[in-house]
Amino acid sequence: MIQLGKKQKLQVVKKVEFGVYVGEGPQAGPSDRVLLPAKQAPKGIKEGDELEVFIYKDSSDRPIATTREPMLQVGETCVLTVAQTSKMGAFLDWGLEKDLFLPFREQTTKVRVGDECLVALYVDKSQRLCGTMKVYHYLSTDSPYEAGAMVKGRIYEISERFGVFVAVDDRYSALIPHQEAQGKYRVGDVLEFRVTEVKEDGKLNVSAKQKAYLQIDEDAEMVLGVIEEFAGVLPFDDKASPQVIEREFSLSKNAFKRAVGRLLKAQKVRIADGKIYKIEQI
Repeated sequence: MIQLGKKQKLQVVKKVEFGVYVGEGPQAGPSDRVLLPAKQAPKGIKEGDELEVFIYKDSSDRPIATTREPMLQVGETCVLTVAQTSKMGAFLDWGLEKDLFLPFREQTTKVRVGDECLVALYVDKSQRLCGTMKVYHYLSTDSPYEAGAMVKGRIYEISERFGVFVAVDDRYSALIPHQEAQGKYRVGDVLEFRVTEVKEDGKLNVSAKQKAYLQIDEDAEMVLGVIEEFAGVLPFDDKASPQVIEREFSLSKNAFKRAVGRLLKAQKVRIADGKIYKIEQI
């Protein structure tokens, strides 16, 4: 059976002026043949020859064969570039003459021309090839990484309930759990993460933060920088609401308090009248 969205070896069953028809064997009937256009057919090709082709659909929604190499096949994931957008969705460059359709409902964030998207290829209910940014079920769970490893990953979806979904190496399934996901994350960001846990099913838990003793110093420097942006006087102290702290620093309240504590100990700030003042160094 000829498979849509897959590379497969088929036999030339008929030559015509505008190309050759390929099928699973010489007995393939008209409904079991797919056209390989003449510009795609190798010179000297003849009936009975075997070719490896990829099957997709042309602009008239008819199955068509190509000898060009697609960037992904059904069930695979790949980072593709947005070639154009429309009222129905976006179209991605995947190495073939006809761009791959990415419907709005399959986008985890609005995409623009030039954006790079991690997508999987699937066949929709109308038997059309489409891309999806909802790649959770397509990612591998057999990563080579152990807890403590530093990895690179691409954020592909953000859930208020579960956290931030990450594709490590654009291939392996990972998550920043909700309770760890303080900060401003965006779909498409490629960041460095630390593996905090390898779960029984092979999925990874990751964190964008360093180990605690390193992270406190990093957070403290960031907090001091924000205080400087407020002309050296932060209009609230470490008793501010978690919402205010998250808005201004993208930190949890506990992380903010630890950072302020580090600055107090280093005598870089002081707290008075419900405000935090930078201490000018002599």
